[in-house]
Amino acid sequence: MPAAPADTWSRRSTELAGLLSRVALGDRQAFAALYRETGAHLFGVVLRINPDRAQAEDVLQDVFINVWKAASGFDAALSQPMTWLTSVARNRAIDSLRRRKSEVATVSTHRPGQDGEPDEDLLAALPSDEAGPLQQLEAAAQARDIAHCLQQLSAEQQQCMALAFYQGLSHAEVADHLAQPLGTVKSWVRRALMALKDCLGRPLAKH
Repeated sequence: MPAAPADTWSRRSTELAGLLSRVALGDRQAFAALYRETGAHLFGVVLRINPDRAQAEDVLQDVFINVWKAASGFDAALSQPMTWLTSVARNRAIDSLRRRKSEVATVSTHRPGQDGEPDEDLLAALPSDEAGPLQQLEAAAQARDIAHCLQQLSAEQQQCMALAFYQGLSHAEVADHLAQPLGTVKSWVRRALMALKDCLGRPLAKH
């Protein structure tokens, strides 16, 4: 069914359509704004299909990579912006479930118990893994002071931090996704880290 005429859209739909148009032209600030405006909603869409939070975060990353590459495919005559974005998120989430179901466990982590004893968990004796940098950043990002300091960064720095640390991309991959020289991306990340260190080293006013 064709979408409602663009002149009848809500203000938010019109703004999102404008952001998508700018993203299609490679506008990174528009991409960051689109992420801020729709990321939480699309994450919820993904979670309803794939309730594994870690996998859902990976899927959300794929969603926005796809949006960055395919924003020119948005057609206002066929759907409203959020409808199109939700469709992208839903399709990526469904694909993630299909991949998950296709994975086959080939090694058992349990050994049958003897004389009626319960099965032995072979992994129980292994030392637990410490939280990796992604988990540490996710936990830190939930703290108010960290969130406050992140908001003080430029749009480019915020996007680099999100891609490089929260989403786990290498500097080279970040440069590729942002269509920026590798040296520029490294500089943005370095300055962002210095700014965060400086911000966190100061007493923060209540906010």
